[in-house]
Amino acid sequence: MLELTKNVLEDMDKQLNRIIKSLNHLDDDLIWKKMKDSTNSIGSLCLHLAGNEYQNLVSAIGNKPFIRERSRREFNSVGDMSRAELESLLLRTRSESCRILSALSEEDLKREVIIQYGLEDWNKMLRVNASENETYEVRVISRLLIQVAAHYGYHAGQIVLLSKLLKDTDENITGQYH
Repeated sequence: MLELTKNVLEDMDKQLNRIIKSLNHLDDDLIWKKMKDSTNSIGSLCLHLAGNEYQNLVSAIGNKPFIRERSRREFNSVGDMSRAELESLLLRTRSESCRILSALSEEDLKREVIIQYGLEDWNKMLRVNASENETYEVRVISRLLIQVAAHYGYHAGQIVLLSKLLKDTDENITGQYH
């Protein structure tokens, strides 16, 4: 496996472990609790991370079908899945990503890929006046890997904080001293 893909996957796996630890100390109802109307639940963030990882790594890089309901499902779900189902979704998505990324070559890292979006999501991202055939971005794989890993870490941190706010624990979820 290439050094970049190995490092990206190691970091994302570390974040995934933090997410799973966070999920495991909460009841299913707390996983879907929103602190305020303007915030997301841990469950929604998990769906969002699985959707983003699938869209960028599995679909765009791996050429698998584009399947995502970002606006409709990820941010509007209210208890649709249990903790175990969310964990399974995250782990299945990671397994697919690992399989695809482990097959990349140095030349592949320089290749551009097309990232598909649903029209509703495209418009919500303020990219208006597009037809169904124009809802995509083009990214170089090496840059895309870094963006996906940073996005994953950002939301993993939110999940850790939310889990501690929802149910206080002395457990060191991050595995770091602070």
